[in-house]
Amino acid sequence: MQNSFRWYGPNDPVKLTDIRQSNAEYIVTSLHQIPYGEKWNKNDIKKRINYINKYNDSYKINLKWNVVESIPVHNNIKLRDKNFKKLINNYKDTIANIASNKIYTICYNFMPIVDWTRTQLDFKLPTDGLALRFNYLQIIIFEMYILKLKDLEKRYTKKQIQNAEKIFRSMNSNDIKNLKIAVMGGLPASETKYSVNGFKKMLKSYKGMKNKDIKENLREFIKEIMPVAEENKVKMGIHPDDPPIPLFGVPRIVSTMEDYEYILNSYNSPCNGMTFCAGSLASNFNNDVYKIFNKFKKRVNFIHLRNIKKEKDKKSFYESNHLNGDVDFVKLIKMILKEEKRRSKEKKIDIPMRPDHGHSLLDDQNKKNFNAGYTAIGRLMGLSELRGIIKAVK
Repeated sequence: MQNSFRWYGPNDPVKLTDIRQSNAEYIVTSLHQIPYGEKWNKNDIKKRINYINKYNDSYKINLKWNVVESIPVHNNIKLRDKNFKKLINNYKDTIANIASNKIYTICYNFMPIVDWTRTQLDFKLPTDGLALRFNYLQIIIFEMYILKLKDLEKRYTKKQIQNAEKIFRSMNSNDIKNLKIAVMGGLPASETKYSVNGFKKMLKSYKGMKNKDIKENLREFIKEIMPVAEENKVKMGIHPDDPPIPLFGVPRIVSTMEDYEYILNSYNSPCNGMTFCAGSLASNFNNDVYKIFNKFKKRVNFIHLRNIKKEKDKKSFYESNHLNGDVDFVKLIKMILKEEKRRSKEKKIDIPMRPDHGHSLLDDQNKKNFNAGYTAIGRLMGLSELRGIIKAVK
């Protein structure tokens, strides 16, 4: 595997020199300064490459940008509304411009309204490390008391609503503020940091959209972009929904084995592939991550290795240490290495991989400026554990 680290660009508090100390050799990054929907031009991409190369020269390191994560997909594309045709053309041009700079793997997602979602950014573990958590009842609280939605009984049971009300009565103003921040754009790489009114307006745009409607819109998008990806030898990897369950009454359509069958069959090409995110897929209680990997291993273009611990309600979870969660990484990494060996019979191919998220540990907890889930020490620990497994089972 290509040992990689996600980096949020020149303003990331985790510097490239910090990343190299983790023994990562590759950078996964994006041009987050470009508003989503706009085309990335060749010069902007080249400028980022030059920045990395300048750092390499100054500090005698050799990091390479191997994966773009991600080119955000505008909500108008997901809805096939308004200027979606122009936005798709911008997306196709961006793919070509990335390839012209010799980067050939792109991770993207098709999550409606918000990207990955958590309800708590500082869940305290028995070790005193801080983790990200998704609590299903807090999503109900967000809908009921922050968005003030009126149709909750259509999505939740009476008992779930009553339990959410009970938790809400114990929350203070700071708890509610932190919940708003977490859900409406407190996570890194969020496409938009919404206001309450903005969030409700976007929800209204998706009103009446069924699972099949969003799936069909994704299929049409794939049919548009994949010929460009093929022409430029770019491997696309669609990331699973995170968490892979419907949120706010809006369907999520990249969540199960059946979803991926639909997506990968919609355009039969190695370029139309998946980002295999172990943590995202495992947080759906009905998913078997090992079966999913085996089913689609030939179409895995990028890998995120993150672990989770599912909670009793079978909806909630928190992010565990990489080696202590519900996913057996020894078993999974053996499967990945076996697939790499199969690919190497044709041409030596190492699949890009990065440790996904990490706990806030040691003095990272005292830093005011950091991206939740993307502190240096927690991910360094994760990558070290993963590298140890890889070394041991190879």
